[in-house]
Amino acid sequence: MTHFRNYLFLSIIIILVGCSENESPDTIILNANVWTVDSGNPKAEALAIKDGKIISLGKSSEVEKLKSEGTKVIDAKGAFVMPGWIEGHGHFSGLGKSLQNLNFLKSKNWDDVIAQVKAKAETLKPGEWIEGRGWHQEKWDTTPENDVHGYPVHDQLSEASPDNPVILYHASGHSLFANAKAMDASGISRETGNPMGGEIVKDGNGDAIGVFEERAMSLIYESFKEYESGLSKEEVDAKWYDAITLAEQESIKKGITSFQDAGSKFFEIDRYVQMAEKGELELRLWAMLRHPVEEMKGKVATAKVIRAGNDFFTCNAIKSEVDGALGSFGAWLLKPYTDKPGFSGQNTTEITDVKTIAEMALENDMQLCVHAIGDRANRVVVDIYEGMLSPLEKGNEKRWRIEHAQHLDPNDIPRFAKNGIIASMQGIHCTSDAPFVEKRLGTERAKLGAYAWRSLLDANVIVANGTDAPVEDVDPIPSFYASVTRKRIDNGMEFFTEQSMTREEALYSYTLGNAYAAFEEDIKGSLEIGKVADLTIMSQDLINCSDEEILNAQVLYTIIDGVVKYEK
Repeated sequence: MTHFRNYLFLSIIIILVGCSENESPDTIILNANVWTVDSGNPKAEALAIKDGKIISLGKSSEVEKLKSEGTKVIDAKGAFVMPGWIEGHGHFSGLGKSLQNLNFLKSKNWDDVIAQVKAKAETLKPGEWIEGRGWHQEKWDTTPENDVHGYPVHDQLSEASPDNPVILYHASGHSLFANAKAMDASGISRETGNPMGGEIVKDGNGDAIGVFEERAMSLIYESFKEYESGLSKEEVDAKWYDAITLAEQESIKKGITSFQDAGSKFFEIDRYVQMAEKGELELRLWAMLRHPVEEMKGKVATAKVIRAGNDFFTCNAIKSEVDGALGSFGAWLLKPYTDKPGFSGQNTTEITDVKTIAEMALENDMQLCVHAIGDRANRVVVDIYEGMLSPLEKGNEKRWRIEHAQHLDPNDIPRFAKNGIIASMQGIHCTSDAPFVEKRLGTERAKLGAYAWRSLLDANVIVANGTDAPVEDVDPIPSFYASVTRKRIDNGMEFFTEQSMTREEALYSYTLGNAYAAFEEDIKGSLEIGKVADLTIMSQDLINCSDEEILNAQVLYTIIDGVVKYEK
């Protein structure tokens, strides 16, 4: 009997030791300044990770006791540990593509654009197309000598690339510049008329200057797609996968652990699902299906997928749009542009089509995300949402979003809260656009309704944050800085600072706010026991450092699913 008792006691000890070893963390982070974005437990010194989940938060002395021989220990040395940055509205494959082609985000004038195109043309065979993106005429330090509404005329571009068609997208993605070769390939002449929701910009003689706004872009883009169709499928596919790899690398090194893609095609969604299930996605991706209404009819359900590949990919939203961008006079306004009298912008998608897409979202229990920049565009979308959502479906039930919500009539702000509409905005757009917003809208409209974060937050509206990459750099830090200061980095210009967010609000908008805006707040967006171990370690305390020190903040670690994906 004694022998049996001793054996039983020894067996229990072995089991307990085994359980202890199995439960020991894979990684612990000690000596940290942890900002959890969890209102019930906002701060900690350390945390422990097991199997991609957070299993402990607390003091360093307590968490350190959990480690075993195989536990990886990261000494944060007082650094700021936060939930991983979530890009709340960007274009994932577009970001990758922008890293493959000419990039003009930092170009200060038209001459720089011309020089880059000329250099590229010299490396290509005649007939090969040149792609680029990022130019913005309102952000140049000089106005081109021969201009129409601030846009240059194509002459210099055509001279720089006489044998290669050129297609250069505006930074906003809502207009493009083409040279003579591209316009010839597209059959553009004086007689070519404007399509619905678009404009071919012409000079006083009626000649196209090379700029195609909104829906008119398709006139050039179709020729480019025809050129691409001549490439082998292997070449096209390889280029797409390379772009995705570049987008992942660029995002992760800037601390981003999740990316909300504002417009994926059916084929892209299929590929993302496959990559997620094979463990090939490096960060978490949440996507909005985006196609013209006719192409989606009867097929939306095939694109719906929730948390594939261990929560690495979801498509449970549909994207549409009603107008363009302010910089290219595409924002749809209640009153005309101050600097373009008589013109109130573009309605780019038939409202009946947007309503049909809304019905598809309801039928498939998916979120609806509609691009709206101008105050009229936002009002039209709020009207659609208000008319289609029954009282029981308002509030938190559907979480339909307005992407950008940049310029609002103040009377419409309470309607966001009333209808549970999420304002999916981009902090960096405020300061990036600041030099021309008053010129476009006038002081009164700019002051009361442009990037009205304070007014929205005070009305209890959820504000999500991001960059709209590749429209802007995907780096969260400049966007966070813009959110709390509304001040330009280059010259200190301030844009109605009374609409600023607090530090806490800005971090929430970039973490738990974005997670909430995607129905994912139960698994990420804050550092809590049981949630995924997606976190970013920053060199600066983003809650307490000075405004200037925000800009010096560097990503020290990016950790996704408990795995270190980037280390400085």
